[in-house]
Amino acid sequence: MILQIGLVILLIIGFVIISRIINNSIVLFGKKKAVADVRVSYVIKMLQLGLIAIGVLLTCLILGVGYGQLEVFFSSVFAVVGIALFAQWSILSNITASLIIFFGFPYHVGDWVKVVDKDEEILGQIIDISSFHVIIQRLSGDVVTYPNSLILQKPVIRFADEKAARHMSQYMEKLTDQQDTQS
Repeated sequence: MILQIGLVILLIIGFVIISRIINNSIVLFGKKKAVADVRVSYVIKMLQLGLIAIGVLLTCLILGVGYGQLEVFFSSVFAVVGIALFAQWSILSNITASLIIFFGFPYHVGDWVKVVDKDEEILGQIIDISSFHVIIQRLSGDVVTYPNSLILQKPVIRFADEKAARHMSQYMEKLTDQQDTQS
């Protein structure tokens, strides 16, 4: 019993150390990429949730909870979560895409971009990247909320500045007008 208590204490100390290292690394990474503090705290919370789940699992194993009991518990939890997310699978994909965007998205708040979409021209400035959407303000002032999971699937063109974005918009208008007159 003393050995188990000692192992649990070591696990808690290890959890605190690993948690601080991960938090500091994410904060530094967020500052390096000039990411909003809200996004950094969101990513920290998501990773903390994963660490807590691993910590609870390891604590249960140290305290002698049987694999069969853990299997029943986790299969029940996953069944409930799976059924809840099945109806809204896009929520899970947007949350996952949000983490991918945080670590690997080459565009930042303030960048002028065009999302290449055959149905709708989305050209403007990224004004926010939230947990579920990239929010783009068009040249006309309209605001578009584009789902994170979709923006990872579409080509995105980044412009050097607003002038280049406006030039592209004018070019596309001329091209559309020419096509309309030919029809």
